[in-house]
Amino acid sequence: MNRSELLFDRPTHLFASAPPELRGHDRDDVRLMMSTPEDDTHHAFTDLPWLLEPGDLLVVNESATLPASLSATCRIGKIRLNLSTRFADDLWLAEPRWSPSRPGPLPLDLNEILQIGDAKAILLQQYPGIPRLWFTHFDTPASVLMAKHGEPIHYSYAPAYPMSDYQTLFSHFPGSAEMPSAARPITPHVRDTLRERGIGIVGVILHTGVSSLEIEDDTVEQQALYPEIFRVPEATANAVNATHARGGRVIAVGTTVVRALETAWTPNGVRACSGATGLYIHPGTTVNVIDGLLTGLHDPVTSHLAMLSAIAGLGRVKRAYAEAIRNKYLWHEFGDSHLLWRQIAN
Repeated sequence: MNRSELLFDRPTHLFASAPPELRGHDRDDVRLMMSTPEDDTHHAFTDLPWLLEPGDLLVVNESATLPASLSATCRIGKIRLNLSTRFADDLWLAEPRWSPSRPGPLPLDLNEILQIGDAKAILLQQYPGIPRLWFTHFDTPASVLMAKHGEPIHYSYAPAYPMSDYQTLFSHFPGSAEMPSAARPITPHVRDTLRERGIGIVGVILHTGVSSLEIEDDTVEQQALYPEIFRVPEATANAVNATHARGGRVIAVGTTVVRALETAWTPNGVRACSGATGLYIHPGTTVNVIDGLLTGLHDPVTSHLAMLSAIAGLGRVKRAYAEAIRNKYLWHEFGDSHLLWRQIAN
């Protein structure tokens, strides 16, 4: 697939610049579009329990968001260093940027030294195929630097808000560079209603890196991706397999959950496992585990959009996104939601 097939025009006034709570709404007061093979329908997010069936299973990401953006100075001036993937507390994959609104790559050299408060970081080498990301070594544990200097990663469409605005009801295990935002509108009320309806909720952990990579290679399938740390517990693997065995549907809450579950798939079902996943789900990839995806609305020409196209088919994704734009749905982590059902092969 050529990258141009994932291109679409989306007005900037559809970027959600603040959480619903700061726009005079409840956290779960966002819209939800449901896309089936036949059509796209519009709902309140609080309708979710009635769009699913008793016996269905939601799988959420239990990773919590870190204050992963650090102010740094170096030879070229003041920059931001956004942490992405942790290999050790003193070794991360990180993205140097000019600012939240100005990405890289920056004109930095091997062994470039960055000053972060009283600490130093050294850029060791660029990640193969993704020059904006660097293996970065810290002389002070990154957890200490984040606690002292960090703020949430944010971009030009929104300022930084308190860390609590970047957590979900299921944020139990710190490790994500950016919020696994698909579950953000799930409030205790929505969760309890799902359970009362006989819909299960289980968790995986996938610590997200910096936001969905824009596909730069002309051929979508050849784009390099960076690894993310994940864990699929045995109880979750068993619940997924049992749901499928009795004819229920498995719905991933977020693209991160898709990546974790599909990494854990075997011909005998989902297995408990953990580690680093480099799985890239794009058109042509067989999706084996999930039957549906609850997610936000994604940017054009990104790895997330490639995943949606693998799940539902490019034509359905384009149809749904045109419908979302016509109906003024809001994009990004504080925006509206999209429930997308998997394309069933003939």
